[in-house]
Amino acid sequence: MADLTDRQQALLKAIVEEYIEGAEPVGSEVIERKYDLGVSPATIRIEMGKLTEMGYLRQPHTSAGRAPTSMGMKFYIQELMKEKTLPITAEVSIKEKMWQQRYKQERLIKEAVAALANRCDMLGLAIDDEGIVYYAGAANILDWPEFYDIDVTRFVLGLFDEDPRLAEIIGRAVGADPIHILFGEDMEFEYLRPTSFVFTKYDVSENKTGVIGVIGPARMNFSLVLPYVKYVRNLLNEAIMV
Repeated sequence: MADLTDRQQALLKAIVEEYIEGAEPVGSEVIERKYDLGVSPATIRIEMGKLTEMGYLRQPHTSAGRAPTSMGMKFYIQELMKEKTLPITAEVSIKEKMWQQRYKQERLIKEAVAALANRCDMLGLAIDDEGIVYYAGAANILDWPEFYDIDVTRFVLGLFDEDPRLAEIIGRAVGADPIHILFGEDMEFEYLRPTSFVFTKYDVSENKTGVIGVIGPARMNFSLVLPYVKYVRNLLNEAIMV
């Protein structure tokens, strides 16, 4: 990724957060009105153009505004975003429900997936060490504009219908990172372009692992989703090892 100036980083952060909130391309007038970047609207437009040329933003054909690309989202997550602290009440509630099922692994995983679906308002999923797929919250994604396109929704839900593409997609995340984020924009599947996947491995035993996470729009609120995925993963590890 190219080095960005402080001004460009502040502008990219503002655009990403506006886009996460509103799901619409962000114009320079919105940034000028809501954010004190200390520059003129003309300068904002120039910098937006530079960020577009560098690949951090894109300009949809039907709008004068800009939206972040997967490259822009990755830079935001890695360099600009601050993860939120989960409410204590949410942590306690999730742990109580999961702990009730800690001696029954299948029910434990189902409870963990449901917790992620409910708290993140996404589609929660898990794949255990035997390849069994669990999911919850399919109706949640229907509330997101990205899934108003029936073809997008059909493709995503079809991944859970014994579709080998789900394992293929998750298999793309390599490396030692504890959390993996995949953007549909970076894949060859047309109907995944507006989506993203967040998942992490959990320990089933010393030599066996499972995967748990969420599927949602590419603009999901990662500052909140990532802490929930990590928290549920840690609870799974703790409960399974009891």
